[in-house]
Amino acid sequence: METPARRDIHPGANVSIVEKQNQRTGILTEGTVERILTHSYTHPHGIKVMLTNGKVGRVQSLAAGKPVSPKTATISKLSKLTTIFSFIKRQ
Repeated sequence: METPARRDIHPGANVSIVEKQNQRTGILTEGTVERILTHSYTHPHGIKVMLTNGKVGRVQSLAAGKPVSPKTATISKLSKLTTIFSFIKRQ
């Protein structure tokens, strides 16, 4: 099975990853990409990412479901930062 290239993965995308401890069993974890950790265009075992829940693994496939566009993901992060800064400002 060919794994997705880095260009197909972006923050906010829904993906299936295999975590290091599950590489032998092949158990997949689904989640939303927070950060892309692999710098190269491709990797033979999959692009390494961090999910929004903090889990790290290599992307095996793009998960079913409606993926979030990079623009939407950026807006979401900006709204989180705005909320944090306004909270700090009130303190």
